[in-house]
Amino acid sequence: MPEVVVNILVFLLVLNIAMFFYQPHMVFFPTRSINETPANWGLKYEDVFLHTADNTQLHGWYIPHPNAKLTLLFFHGNAGNISHRGDSIKIFHRLGFNVFIPDYRGYGRSEGKPSETGIYDDAHSAWHYLLSARGQQRENIIIFGRSLGGAVAANLAMDVKPGALILESVFSSARDMAKSSLPGLSHVIFLRFKFDLISMIKQVHCPLLVMHSPDDEIIPYTLGKKVFLAANSPKKLMQLQGSHNSGFLQSQPGYEHNLENFILMRGSD
Repeated sequence: MPEVVVNILVFLLVLNIAMFFYQPHMVFFPTRSINETPANWGLKYEDVFLHTADNTQLHGWYIPHPNAKLTLLFFHGNAGNISHRGDSIKIFHRLGFNVFIPDYRGYGRSEGKPSETGIYDDAHSAWHYLLSARGQQRENIIIFGRSLGGAVAANLAMDVKPGALILESVFSSARDMAKSSLPGLSHVIFLRFKFDLISMIKQVHCPLLVMHSPDDEIIPYTLGKKVFLAANSPKKLMQLQGSHNSGFLQSQPGYEHNLENFILMRGSD
């Protein structure tokens, strides 16, 4: 074997070993410190501690609304923790939802270390909490996932059939994200994570709203559109305006109005 081929193979082996161990740091950016609580936003709330199937303790907030008929189960993105989601929680509260927002393992006050299978398990534990501890009916629970939380939300929705699923600024798979952000390396790197939202969404059978901004600088709009096209009906697509992290604010008041209309009209295509 020519020396140059051997050198290339050695390089690729070393690169894959290094990337294998580094990939979790490229995917998960948890913050432990809780900077604010819903009380800072003028909202009543309850601290919730629950245990997963592998006995990991999770922390979250249950924010009740006095006139709520529906509960929104909120899965956030890959950075920060629940204390950084105040703007969204206030919107959902204005819309009349109870909100339950858990932190994944390794985030905020939740124990453990994040992993793909781990955060999927966390989502199922949060769902069972709403059913068992809160007495919620599945058809009255709306699952919401933003960014990385979209894969978490879809993974749960394909198993439990909620009242509706809302995906905001999501990507179709880890492989597609790698091709977008690392077009050269993506062909020679072994990916530890799948986050295969396309295969998940094909197994979801509830009303779906997909929201994404063409100006998203982190997750390309084409990846969110790909998820929408692969999904079953009934489904709606809403174009946001602005950046990945603040598009939902830059798209007001239309953002809030479209959410409300989708919830009222869910089930119609």
